[in-house]
Amino acid sequence: MKDEAAEKFGGTKDVETSHAFDAARLEQYMQAHVDGFEGPLEVRQFKGGQSNPTYQLITPNKKYVMRRKPPGKLLPSAHAVDREYRIITALHSVGFPVAKSYCLCEDESVTGTMFYIMDMVEGRILWDPHLPDIPREGRRPIFEAKIETLAQLHKVDYVSLGLEDFGKPGNYFARQISRWTKQYVASETQSIESMNKLMEWLPNNIPGDDETSIVHGDYRLDNMVLHPTEPKVKAVLDWELSTLGHPLGDFTYHLMQWYMPKDGASTTSLMGSDLKDLNIPTAEEYTALYCRHTGRDGIENMDFYIAYNMFRLAGILQGIVGRVRDGTASNAHAAAMADRVQPLSDTGWAFALRAGAV
Repeated sequence: MKDEAAEKFGGTKDVETSHAFDAARLEQYMQAHVDGFEGPLEVRQFKGGQSNPTYQLITPNKKYVMRRKPPGKLLPSAHAVDREYRIITALHSVGFPVAKSYCLCEDESVTGTMFYIMDMVEGRILWDPHLPDIPREGRRPIFEAKIETLAQLHKVDYVSLGLEDFGKPGNYFARQISRWTKQYVASETQSIESMNKLMEWLPNNIPGDDETSIVHGDYRLDNMVLHPTEPKVKAVLDWELSTLGHPLGDFTYHLMQWYMPKDGASTTSLMGSDLKDLNIPTAEEYTALYCRHTGRDGIENMDFYIAYNMFRLAGILQGIVGRVRDGTASNAHAAAMADRVQPLSDTGWAFALRAGAV
């Protein structure tokens, strides 16, 4: 069994016409702003990256990565590459595994939109959580490395990094529910009853256990680069949704891999898989690992958190559907997201019912 998603989304391609820019102009900019840069420059586009077009910048001696805002009509507050640049620069300074950043360019005359440049971190990007290309004995250690890295993020002292204004401390779930409700409505292409019920129920049933840490916002297997041979996270990628927020919101989003319907956000859900045979932790075992690394006794209100994350993920995917409608989606597979919003919404409402919704 091969990791088919890696073949579909991994690697690079020629730059799409809609995302093309003047490479010579970028090379001039890098000559002036990237320490140690030596041309000539070749530009490729990564196949993955639903939101911000991501490019591989190849020189004779080194590879870089550029993330830029897409051209065209954009949703409010989306595609915040300047926030990505800020958070990875801060985290790199304390040894958290992220790529080294070089520069943020807000001058839109260079490529047409704002962008930043960072190191290309070499290693493995895996897409299928069943880890079909990994020997059985090597799977659990990868999951252990993933959750230890997330716990490490949640323990970072964001105030000491000057990130106290990177988000609003407190009331994270209320703000996120409001944000994704607005973005969902702005991108809505059909009326989904379960989504409408979630948007009404969630803001009135938020648990009272408020706390604040840096949150990644989209922490999952294919948003990290693993060491070429060891079960070690070399770099966490795609910080577009990062902010200050509730660590349990971040963790339980990551936990969605165990609960997502097969026809939801991913065709590679662990739901229904024989985890013991695969040597992959169960959701309960994974939760216990996270609690151990963060000093928690356990996690209450899990049904609320799962309902919330199904809603949030449905909102994110609906945003991609909306960008297909508006002609600004940056992934050839984005149109397929339309069929995945309802299953996520329905699953989210099922967990809301378990949490006491009527």
